[in-house]
Amino acid sequence: MERFFKYHGLGNDFVVLDRRASGLDIDAETSRRLCDRHFGVGADGVLTILPEPGTAGRMVVHNADGSIAEMCGNGLRCVVKHVAEQAPDRPTRLDIATGAGVLASDVDWQAGHVDRVTVAMGPAMLKSRILPNGGPFIAQRIDGLVGTAVSMGNPHLVLLDTPPSEAARLGPGLERHPLFVDRTNVEFVEPRPEGGLRVTVWERGVGLTLACGTGACATVAASALAGRSPFDAWVPVQLPGGLLEIKVAADLSQVWLRGPVRFVYAGTLP
Repeated sequence: MERFFKYHGLGNDFVVLDRRASGLDIDAETSRRLCDRHFGVGADGVLTILPEPGTAGRMVVHNADGSIAEMCGNGLRCVVKHVAEQAPDRPTRLDIATGAGVLASDVDWQAGHVDRVTVAMGPAMLKSRILPNGGPFIAQRIDGLVGTAVSMGNPHLVLLDTPPSEAARLGPGLERHPLFVDRTNVEFVEPRPEGGLRVTVWERGVGLTLACGTGACATVAASALAGRSPFDAWVPVQLPGGLLEIKVAADLSQVWLRGPVRFVYAGTLP
């Protein structure tokens, strides 16, 4: 028997398995079984926490289809909340190892629980082997659309002029576009009337999600490069599940993400 923990960041929900004691990861079939919303627990992904010297743990992101993602911003906030609340003290800063490197998070406590997490997500990269032809790919044509490719440790195609209403129709094909060697996440974007951006993400290996932290980061980076959003300022990003805030350094060397995270329930797996 094994305990599992269910968390969500703006409705982007995860099963968390704390395996820092055993150090054993799960396989693709286990991820698919747990994420099944009819026959399993139901989630967008499974996050295993493994031991990693010099950090509070290592997060491995298993998508609902069994594939592994390099990074997940909402997932990282869930892991930080879990690790912080399991700690004997109340840490206000945690380092978690990810497929995109060791990332530092600041922890906001409220009424004895972690309410909000701010993550230094690392650089927004315009050159990477996971981007079209290694990048840069900025405001270029792709299947009749105009997109910008950004790596947040995982690949993103940001469509600043293609509205969120097109996500379900265009997302599946763009995720598997041959220009992206490891498939890609796709962001559909429009201006938010009260300021900032409204975004829907077709997530690689998952499909439509209520929120995507790395997708929000990539979107603000692409928008700032296009002169539509400011650098070095918090930009509100409205996702179907709620609001995130993103800040991008002018030289793209760092992107910060902050937002709420919630515990749902715990249970036992047979």
